[in-house]
Amino acid sequence: MHLVAIVTVLALIEYFVLGMRVGQARGKFGIEAPAISGHPVFERHFRVHQNTMEQLVLFLPALWLFATYVSASIAAAVGLVFIAGRAMYARAYVADPKSRETGVVVTVVANAVLLLGGLIGALVQLLR
Repeated sequence: MHLVAIVTVLALIEYFVLGMRVGQARGKFGIEAPAISGHPVFERHFRVHQNTMEQLVLFLPALWLFATYVSASIAAAVGLVFIAGRAMYARAYVADPKSRETGVVVTVVANAVLLLGGLIGALVQLLR
C-alpha cells in the first residue's frame, strides 16, 4: 500500500501545481479575485484545475478500493497512468482546448479500470 500512498501524494501534488498555475495566470493576465473569467488562457488554466478536482473525486476512492480488493501494485501503476493523463490533458487544454482528447481518454480509462476493478474485487470478496 506504500506505492498507493505515494501515487496519492503525487496526484495531489499535481493538483497543487495546477492550482499554482491558475494563480500565476491570474497575475499574468490581471484577473483579480474573485473573478474566474477574463483572459482565455487564464480561463483554460482555471478549467484544467477545476476539471482535475472533479476527476480526483472519482480517482482517489477508486484507487484505494482497487488497491484494497484487487492489487496495490496494479492500482499504483494505473494511478501513474491517471497522473500522466492529467498532465497530457493540462498541456493540451492550455495550448488548444480542442486538442485535449488524448488526456481525457487516458484519464477516463484509468478511472474506469480502477472503479470497475474495485467494484468487481469487492463483489468477489463478498461472495467468497
